[in-house]
Amino acid sequence: MQTGERIKVGGPHFEDFEIGQLVDDAPALTLTAGHAALHQALLGDRLRLPLDAALSREVTGRDEALAHPNLVCDVAIGQSTGPTQRVRGNLFYRGLVLLRPVHIGDTLRTSTEVVGLKQNRPGSGTGLVALRMHTENQHGEPVLDFWRCPMIPLRDPEATTGHAGSFEEIPKELDMEEVGRAIPYDWHLDRYRELVSGEHFSDVVPGTVYEVEGRDTVTAAPELARLTLNVAMTHTDAGAGAHGRRLAYGGHTIAVAAAQATRALPNLV
Repeated sequence: MQTGERIKVGGPHFEDFEIGQLVDDAPALTLTAGHAALHQALLGDRLRLPLDAALSREVTGRDEALAHPNLVCDVAIGQSTGPTQRVRGNLFYRGLVLLRPVHIGDTLRTSTEVVGLKQNRPGSGTGLVALRMHTENQHGEPVLDFWRCPMIPLRDPEATTGHAGSFEEIPKELDMEEVGRAIPYDWHLDRYRELVSGEHFSDVVPGTVYEVEGRDTVTAAPELARLTLNVAMTHTDAGAGAHGRRLAYGGHTIAVAAAQATRALPNLV
């Protein structure tokens, strides 16, 4: 490198990705009460265990408060955005199952593997990159193992890469056996029922539809991206967006929907 050389800092283009490529240089993040407080301020979620440290202690048996599952997922996704800084949008998230509880004070590390590539129609100037993310805690225990599919621009919009993956090997449905294994059976849910009044899971009638009348406004979208180490340019730079506007992070929308769910079902665990 020559002295005074100008280097552009940004993510790769579609042509730069290869099947099997592994990216594991994202900073690990130790969740703190500060992360939890800002996440709560942005989303207003009413899930009881992350809000109530005493209740969390009674139910989980750990002194440290439970971290909100959406915060955990948002951090894992954010840690995976180093190679997808130029993303135009994510086409899907799949397999998002929290494999074990995460508490304040736990540290998350995420590695990202390229598992599929598909160039879009000629002239579109974009391609799809299928990624598999694996997140562990400070003990090396798996926390998340999921997929997402960002759309990435080509460096040369007229280039032909030959990538034509189908992504059929990526499961579209959750593995319910895996979901069952992820349930924390050592939690004291009997204490939850004793300490929390109101309708519980066994009282919910299958087929019931809840309509939340109050709508939410997505605010502070760049702040959520920054909080969770998300460096996708479209979330903070309107000039990097496909339509000259910042794109709200998909996890933000999901988290707002989850917050609305706790209004309808206030005793979700």
